[in-house]
Amino acid sequence: MSIDLHCHTRYSDGSTPLEELIQLAALRGVTTFALTDHDTMAGCECALELGRGAGVTVIPGVEISAADPKRHGKAHILCYKPKKPEVLLPLLQKTTDSRHAAMLRSVDKVCRLYAIPREMILRRAEGSTNIYKQHVLQALMDAGYASEMFGEVFKKLYDSKTGIAYEKVDYPDIDTVMDAVDAAEGIAVLAHPSEYHSMDLLRELCRNHRIRGIEVYHPRNTEEDKAEMLRLAEKYDLAVTGGTDYHGFYTTKKNPVGTFTTAESEFDKLFSE
Repeated sequence: MSIDLHCHTRYSDGSTPLEELIQLAALRGVTTFALTDHDTMAGCECALELGRGAGVTVIPGVEISAADPKRHGKAHILCYKPKKPEVLLPLLQKTTDSRHAAMLRSVDKVCRLYAIPREMILRRAEGSTNIYKQHVLQALMDAGYASEMFGEVFKKLYDSKTGIAYEKVDYPDIDTVMDAVDAAEGIAVLAHPSEYHSMDLLRELCRNHRIRGIEVYHPRNTEEDKAEMLRLAEKYDLAVTGGTDYHGFYTTKKNPVGTFTTAESEFDKLFSE
């Protein structure tokens, strides 16, 4: 089996439509993948049906954005197979609304900085549940103002401290997210702990038995952090997962689906009742 437990589509900030992701997974021999779009489960029902037709098992899920106020940072929680997904909807909708309002303000700033029609940016977001920075950069690249997705123009606009088009999105705090996942009877895994320097948060979540697994095999985890993640997984009897964090064109490291995977034994451990 080839199991990729972290994939995004055009429903959030991926460039690839769901149908094409499933086709790519099948052609690359990925037998199972998790659909984990940011703060939305809009594609899950369709993905299950399309997956059956293509001979690919789809795990319904969502990657939930969270604030980590204790460490003045943020974190992402992968929630798999919630038995009561409707419980998550108010929390996800609140984030969606905040992101949409923030990005509309950001788009207006970008259009004042560059001679580009607002509609050109919004058109790049069609098919998504929201507007993302990647849509803005794609429009700027198409218009000739940027040469790459995450280069100097991205930093100029969206650096969280100095970006001139940066607008803050309000995220629920990590405890609220974990409580919602528990109430929805979902399976929680901390995504890419290295990405947001979340190792201290990981230790806390492990001590408090709030997660069922750690995403160890991910393109942006450091070797040093991975070694500790494996020690923590063994100490707390947690599943060790892997996911490509596939975004298609909308990512810094453009890895095909199925590049980072989860061992079958760890998959069984994560989803055992």
